[in-house]
Amino acid sequence: MAVKRITKRWLYNSFLVILALLSAVIVASAFFIRSYFYSNALQIMRSSASINDTLLINYAEDNSQDFLSALRSLVEDFDKKDKMELLAIDSEGQVILTSSGFSPSEDMSMPDFEEALSSSGRDGVWEGHINGEPVIAYSLCVSAGENSGLAALRYVVSLSEINRQVILYIALVAIVCMIIIFFVVLSNSYFISSVVNPVDQVGKTAQRIAHGDFSVRLNKKYDDEVGELCDVINYMAEELQENEKMKNDFISSVSHELRTPLTAIRGWAETLNSGEVDPDTLRKGVGVIMKESDRLSSMVEELLDFSRIQSGRMKLSLSRLDLIAELSDAVLMFAERAKRENIELIYDEPMDVMPINADSNRLRQVFINIIDNAIKYSDSGDTVTITARIADSNAVVTIADTGCGINAVDLPKIKEKFYKANSTRRGSGIGLAVADELVNLHGGSLSIDSVEGSGTTVTISLPLATSAQS
Repeated sequence: MAVKRITKRWLYNSFLVILALLSAVIVASAFFIRSYFYSNALQIMRSSASINDTLLINYAEDNSQDFLSALRSLVEDFDKKDKMELLAIDSEGQVILTSSGFSPSEDMSMPDFEEALSSSGRDGVWEGHINGEPVIAYSLCVSAGENSGLAALRYVVSLSEINRQVILYIALVAIVCMIIIFFVVLSNSYFISSVVNPVDQVGKTAQRIAHGDFSVRLNKKYDDEVGELCDVINYMAEELQENEKMKNDFISSVSHELRTPLTAIRGWAETLNSGEVDPDTLRKGVGVIMKESDRLSSMVEELLDFSRIQSGRMKLSLSRLDLIAELSDAVLMFAERAKRENIELIYDEPMDVMPINADSNRLRQVFINIIDNAIKYSDSGDTVTITARIADSNAVVTIADTGCGINAVDLPKIKEKFYKANSTRRGSGIGLAVADELVNLHGGSLSIDSVEGSGTTVTISLPLATSAQS
């Protein structure tokens, strides 16, 4: 369809215009060529008529020469008789002499002679046919010979040869125009094919991408706008392929994360349902069920938060609070877990108050997500260090670990949704994306520095509340 639309557009907008212009050139050339040859023939007749008129005046003034004899000699010995016929016409409109020696028919029409008699210029022109042959005739009333009865000299030129020359030149112009059209069609056909074919291929590739085939790529042939379009389509396909992979990994990761607590809950529920459970086992089972239920609830809430952020429905309940208080509560939640996993959790609570305008629940969620990641990606014997300070009217929280770190290739994408750099550690892959979005909603920023094998440092910067915001 693209081929047909572009070809039709070229046909209507370009080719037909060129064709119309060249047709106009042919018509104008035909008119000009015909006018030129006819005017040239008429000019020759006018020139001959002027010369002969002068000769007749001389003959009339020369008393030693018989005028009629001189007229006969002039007509019969006319030097251009091979190109035109000269006729002498008397005052009665009768032809008395011809250069060809043949007398014309008595009923021959001579409109040019009649025009010469009535016109102020004493001449007349007529274009028509004599005995089926196209001719142009020119009559000039003579200035001498009134006593002899001579009224005018008429010159008749056959247009057959002239018309053949006109047709020849018009044909040459038409051939040149046809050659121009041929090269226009040839060059435009190449141009159209160089545009249409890639565009058609882009359309087919886009359809395949739309149907889920993200592995397809376009072959870039031209370094122009079409080539740039190919690059954009290929880049789009790569991004979609990467997003599709990330989405599938996310679904797999979430499924696994949901399955683990569900399996524990189901196992302990079946054990407790057996009826033969001692009090210690009962307390332990209920404890596991509650713990895993909280874990499931936290995961579901994280997914809901992510959905709210993506749809723009996340609303913050802002109030003035102390960032240190929220941070300390979050650190306290992980103290026992860090001790259990033999990870040293270092936090020296600042004495300064750092007032900010924030949603306490969402801010604490950010700290919990980042500290949870720091512990999650650390091994036994590693250290997690948490600090808070004021810098340039901002409260800056730094959470650094000495864990496995992040690969340099993965680091630029680590905050993207669904992206999970390390698939060997538990997690859905959206916690960091949610934390980053929440910090942005608070008007702050979240940055990550990491060296693979050495650890990761997450820096959270939030604007301090001013006195006007109290």
